[in-house]
Amino acid sequence: MSSILPCSCHAERPVSGNRRKIVKIAAAGIAVPWVLSGGRANAKPSLGDRLVDEDAEGAPTPLRVSDLRPGKPVLAFPFDAAKGEVRSGSRLNKVVLMRFAETEMNAETRARSAGGVVAFSAICTHQGCDVKTWLPTEQALVCFCHSTKFLLLDGGSVASGPALRSLPSLPLSLDGDQLVIAGPFSAPAGGTA
Repeated sequence: MSSILPCSCHAERPVSGNRRKIVKIAAAGIAVPWVLSGGRANAKPSLGDRLVDEDAEGAPTPLRVSDLRPGKPVLAFPFDAAKGEVRSGSRLNKVVLMRFAETEMNAETRARSAGGVVAFSAICTHQGCDVKTWLPTEQALVCFCHSTKFLLLDGGSVASGPALRSLPSLPLSLDGDQLVIAGPFSAPAGGTA
């Protein structure tokens, strides 16, 4: 008959200072690159950033005016072409792009557009839902959560619904046919409920 020896594997053992240091160093080695990469992806749109389609697969390709069809919204994120980084770490960076005839725009909207393309935050100013549905008969972009309607040709102003402030606009310029961010959002992006 065999005898069973007591097991010490569950006995409490003090954690040595060296072991604690090794665990902290290992955790920092994993976390630091993750935080740094997220920090860049979370950075706000910057002057000179290009815009890339939110749903694009493969390597990011900067959007051109010719990629946008009139009356069809495109969701995009800023793209730092020099570093090859898409700023998609924060949904507050999401932009909705629309192409119009420049003659349809008011003077303020036309001044912030490029090649007939306007850019606005794709986040509703009411409670932060995505704004991406275009109603051609009303010439309005609609938030699917609470049906606020925004008039893009009139600077993103509120036509109806619970939102109290306009969609922040993002000024654009062109580099050849590529859309380029020409300045910061006109107001903070996101909802205020």
